[in-house]
Parts: sequence; C-alpha cells; structure tokens
Amino acid sequence: MLKKNYNTNFKIGSLFDGIGVFPLSASRFGINPIWASEIEKAPISITKRHFPDMLHLGDITKIDGGKIPPVHIITFGSPCQNLSNIGKREGLTGSQSSLFYHAIRIIEEMRCATNGAYPIIAVWENVMGAFSSNNRLDFKAVLESFTNTEIPMPTSGVWAKAGMVRGNEIDVCWRVLDARYWGNPTLPQRRRRIFLVADFRGKRAKEILFKTRELQSFPASGRESRPTSTAASRRSSEKARRKIPVVRPFQERRMRSTAKDKNKSGFIGSFGRTNDPFPTLLAGSVNNFSFWYEGKENEGYIRQLTPLECERLMGLPEGWTAIGNKGEVISDYARYKAIGNAIAVPCAEYIMAGIAENL
Repeated sequence: MLKKNYNTNFKIGSLFDGIGVFPLSASRFGINPIWASEIEKAPISITKRHFPDMLHLGDITKIDGGKIPPVHIITFGSPCQNLSNIGKREGLTGSQSSLFYHAIRIIEEMRCATNGAYPIIAVWENVMGAFSSNNRLDFKAVLESFTNTEIPMPTSGVWAKAGMVRGNEIDVCWRVLDARYWGNPTLPQRRRRIFLVADFRGKRAKEILFKTRELQSFPASGRESRPTSTAASRRSSEKARRKIPVVRPFQERRMRSTAKDKNKSGFIGSFGRTNDPFPTLLAGSVNNFSFWYEGKENEGYIRQLTPLECERLMGLPEGWTAIGNKGEVISDYARYKAIGNAIAVPCAEYIMAGIAENL
C-alpha cells in the first residue's frame, strides 16, 4: 500500500455537497475543506458534525463566487434527475440539472475576482445518462462550459467512456468509474459514474484521472478498523462450521419492468446470482437481497439493506450518516436518501490522491 504522507496547503470547496464525500476524501490527502453548499437539512447536519469548521453557504443560486473564500479545488456532483436514464430526460434544461450552470458561474466569478488564480482544479461527477441526454448534446455543453470553447461532436456520434479535450489553455479529462472495482476490498455495488477533471493552469488532468496509483488504507470507523469484508466473511464461515453463505441481490428496477412487461425469463433473472454486485443504490429505492447457507435454501430469507450496510457499499466510515451535528438521530429514510445521492468514497479518494500528487 502507498505510505506517502500528504501534507498540502490546498483548500477545497464543495458545491451540491450532500454528506461531504468530496471533503472527506480530500481531507485524507492533506486538502483542507473550507466551505460547502447544500440545501437538504439532514445532509447539512451530518456534514457539520464531521466538519464543524467548514463554512456552509446554502443555496447555490445565491452564491457569488467572487465574494466567498477562494479555494484551489471546487468539486460538484450537480443534480442528475433530468439527465438520468430513469427520469424524464429534460437534460441540462431541466429545473434541477440546469443548476450545473450555477456551479460554472461560481467558478468563473472566483477566477475573475482572483485574476485567474483560483480555483486551479474543478471536479464534476454525474450519471451515465449525461452522455446521451438531449441527443448527446448535453455532454458537449458540459465540455464547452469548462473550456469556454466550441467542442466538436465525436465522429461516431457517441461519447467515449474516457477522453480529453483542451481549450483556452484549460485541460479537461473525463472517465467512467464503477464503484464495484474500487476500494479495499472492492465494493460489491454496481455504480457507474462520470468523473471529469478540469485543470485551469496546466496539463495535469490526465495525470490526475488516468494514472494508476494505490491508495492508503483508511479505517472504516473513526475509532478503530473493522476487518475487511473478506476477512469478516471468512470468520463468519468458520463460526458457522464451514457453512457457505449465499447472497443474491435483487435487481429491483429490472424486476419491476419485467413484471410490467410480463417477461417471465427477465423477471426470474432479476433475482440475481451468487456473487452478483448489488445494483446501484438510489435515493428513492429499496434494496433487497436473499440470504441462505448453501444446501439450506428452505431456511433462507429476504430482507432490505440497512443504512449501515449501504454506508459500507459506498465506502463510507461506519455510522457516517447516523447522527447530526446537534446529536440528533438521523432517520433511516433520510439516511437512505442521502447515501443514494452520494458519491462512492474510493472513486473520490482516487481523484483527490491524484490532485495531491500533481499539484
């Protein structure tokens, strides 16, 4: 594992902050969280608990980027509802996803107020639907917003899962990261997201986003490390006298659509197979799975993931969403929603490690 000690003077601001995944990941690599913008009550309280010194700016539409503390890095996972393949697909013109342009405005205002000194790096995260919404023109608009130059459509008419463009001395790279392949151990959740890095001062975006690197191992709890899921499973098997556990997550969206279409084979397939990853955790969905010991199917059962298990699937420290900044207990409903809207921690850590190395 990488043992490098990160000690930087870099500062980060987080727009559409949610439960503070970008600040959490940044702080692990010596980058100091300075401010955040979020409007949801429970996520704000959760983030305040973990980052009591961080300034909260509130509604992004009311922020003037030239009047807030300048930072080296601005991160934002703008609302995906109008870009997602499961929504109405209004794209960047939709009431929620159009807030992307407020983040771009804030970046431009800060750069104008600091004569181009801040921010140095911007990081954007969003769903795969951003590649295809609005007849694939939305992602073109995203690239043009960062580079302030016209970007041609790819000759194939389809955006690649990874790429780079350059305009007006601004380097922009993007890449699809799937949470199931990240973390230590890897996270058994299928969560494919676009991550874009813009470098306003050089040509380091490709080093940040494409370079292979190993990450430090961080404890799952703020107090002590717990065994990795592999080790924990091994111990559980030993305690169960070598009985082999079988976990099969349900593909809930597929289950509903195939039932509606009366597609019997598709419906049966939605019950999942052994070692299938969990489907993407979503803010408004219930994630169920079946469990039994091999040869004991009749003793198996079906249940819903707990908020703690959802935190583990996202790579969050255990209990990250359980308590607010005033000691109040966060409801399960609010935790499920906040976690479903969050970013997978190992993916964010990979990018923050690259920023710490290359700046």
